[in-house]
Amino acid sequence: MSLINEIKTRLEQLAPTRLDIQDDSALHAGHQGNGGGGHFTVTIISDAFCGLPAVARHRMIYQALSDLMPQKIHALSIHAIASDE
Repeated sequence: MSLINEIKTRLEQLAPTRLDIQDDSALHAGHQGNGGGGHFTVTIISDAFCGLPAVARHRMIYQALSDLMPQKIHALSIHAIASDE
């Protein structure tokens, strides 16, 4: 299973109405401090985020992906949007 598919599978637990995962790794190849792992941008819209501040939304995502960091995921940009926004 590709890493993007692994991320997608794990974030499906948040029942997203939209889930886009972009691999930005090529933009950061060889930069200092990257000992491996990819760079990704996640855009996710979900009812699970309704009424929650951004920090809580990000924690939910990091919790789902925690064991992939930092070996497989070096950097993660998150756009977590509640479905009622």
